Amino acid sequence: MSAMDLVHQLTNSNSSLAHIITNTSIVNHASYFQIYEQLQQQAMIVDSFASNLNIIEKLWASWYIYIDNDILATGLLFFIVHEIAYFGRCLPWFIIDNMVPSLRKYKIQPTKIPTMQEQWECCKTVLKQHFLVEALPIWLFHPLCSQLKITFDVPFPGWKVMAAQIAFFFFVEDLWHYSFHRLFHFGWFYKNIHKVHHRYAAPFGLAAEYAHPAEVMALGVGTVGFPILYAYVAKTYPQYDLPSLHLFTITLWIVLRLFQAVDSHSGYDFPWSLNKFLPIWAGAAHHDEHHHYFIGNYASSFTWFDKIFETECGTLAKRRRENNAKVKSEESYKKKI
Repeated sequence: MSAMDLVHQLTNSNSSLAHIITNTSIVNHASYFQIYEQLQQQAMIVDSFASNLNIIEKLWASWYIYIDNDILATGLLFFIVHEIAYFGRCLPWFIIDNMVPSLRKYKIQPTKIPTMQEQWECCKTVLKQHFLVEALPIWLFHPLCSQLKITFDVPFPGWKVMAAQIAFFFFVEDLWHYSFHRLFHFGWFYKNIHKVHHRYAAPFGLAAEYAHPAEVMALGVGTVGFPILYAYVAKTYPQYDLPSLHLFTITLWIVLRLFQAVDSHSGYDFPWSLNKFLPIWAGAAHHDEHHHYFIGNYASSFTWFDKIFETECGTLAKRRRENNAKVKSEESYKKKI
């Protein structure tokens, strides 16, 4: 896509989903909620297109129709969702750290509670990163979607398709994160890039994206790059019969990845935390020890890559060594019998 094509799309005030609205006369002067209400009314008509849409699909379509420009709609949507998901997920941890001392018994490093000043400085830096580093790629994402046939229409794909795609993204992104995170702990990379993120030996939610711009971009490639690669393969090699990728799936994936990143930096490990029910899930217990010992536990979402490559640290590594020693001792004893 040339620069002129991009400018044309940016100035072209036509939504690709406008055809969904039967009463087109209201589109140009209606509010977002008026457009949604129009879709609700259309849904009352049996066998109408809108009658087959769920609430989220109608909200999604209303947004694109209201903005009336697909590039602007996607850019605004991604940026707003990113900010709400990130800071919204940080809020409960901020409240627990500052207003709920009774839960500090679940704090992994209970003597290290972040001060208000530390959290405010962290918040300012993260906001600056969002606007100066992440905003431009977000705003340019829709033209790339058009090239790769990433759809954004309604209805959405089935939930099984979306779940399978998101599960795949979680797996490959974690391998990417493990590889680059481990690289960032070598010499020059740690001193000049990753040391910024390790300012806080006892992490807290807001610190999840507190990092050097180069690290933000490198790790961000794993989050956005694999959906792009998937869409490219699906488009270029139709013989693989891969389900097409929807923009809503990518949005949901990014929200879940943000939640995971914030939670793993929360510094709290509850009896009801996900890692207690899903042992392969890393959680805060896994990542907090990385910040405490400054080495090992490089994976973010799952524990298996650190187990496979023997890079566990702290109590996890100690437990693993003790279990291995016990198994070897039992095997040796059985051989002697």
